[in-house]
Amino acid sequence: MGRRVLVTGAGGFIGSHLTEHLVRAGHQVRALIRYTGRGDLGNLGDLPDEILASLEVVRGDLKDPVSVWGAVRGCEWVFHLGALIAIPYSYENPYDVVQTNVLGTAHVLDACRRSGDLARLIVTSTSEVYGTAQRVPIDEGHPLRGQSPYAASKIGADALAESYHRSFGLPVAILRPFNTFGPRQSARAIIPTIISQALCRPSIRLGRLDPRRDLTYVKDTAAGFAAIAGCDQAIGRAVNIGRGEDVSIGELVGMIGGLLGREIPVESEAARVRPAASEVERLLAGTALASELWGWKPTYSLEQGLSETIAWVADHLDRFRVDAYAT
Repeated sequence: MGRRVLVTGAGGFIGSHLTEHLVRAGHQVRALIRYTGRGDLGNLGDLPDEILASLEVVRGDLKDPVSVWGAVRGCEWVFHLGALIAIPYSYENPYDVVQTNVLGTAHVLDACRRSGDLARLIVTSTSEVYGTAQRVPIDEGHPLRGQSPYAASKIGADALAESYHRSFGLPVAILRPFNTFGPRQSARAIIPTIISQALCRPSIRLGRLDPRRDLTYVKDTAAGFAAIAGCDQAIGRAVNIGRGEDVSIGELVGMIGGLLGREIPVESEAARVRPAASEVERLLAGTALASELWGWKPTYSLEQGLSETIAWVADHLDRFRVDAYAT
């Protein structure tokens, strides 16, 4: 049976895919997006007309508890994806990141606590909370280490969510996706950065090529959100999802080049290199808990996901400024 559902951050990359997934599954979806004077829908504007027509779109700001309460009220499931997620931006504006990610999450938690309708709250974490892998695969017991202001803000948000479960019995679960990619992602992420430059330039500009990442296609991530919401055993826990395989940025360039049918020369650009102590060297998901709790298993291979992403970026090149570094 369909639920009354709220998605915060619905106009974002993962949020738009989750919103579409939930509508197709028969839920009544309210989409919270940040107000702009342009009337901008963000990535919701890319949804098919029949999906968009079935949404209740509300505009507000996570930093405003009144608008958050208005969005939460009457919803049975709340998926909290709203956040400022760009790591380079967090170096320059950490206060903005903390206000949105920590204070904004506190507003969502408090609104859900007040709601008599809530059956489940899913708070979105990130693999960045682990920092560089101290052991692999990274399971949920791995130490947390904030190597950027963004990562630290997400550690704080996760801790708040756990405290509301322990203190007030709030039915909250924390989903911790490893690096997600796919259509609608902006050039602040590595895969669309590589693809958009490779489609327009003879060589591409990147930072370091040796860090390793566990990359999950966005449709699998959206399915993971829907699955954890229906899993009673996940309440009060943080759970990883990922493919359980890692690849270096250099290897990723080679894979994308193979799919494009050419070699992609890489130039190093200093502005794209993170501060040395802030760079997360390796992320590799341990997914045994998600597999145990709800049978988690990604359905897309890395190559399949890359092929679909290349096709989407090629059709939307006007959205990418390939000569500028998107922070």
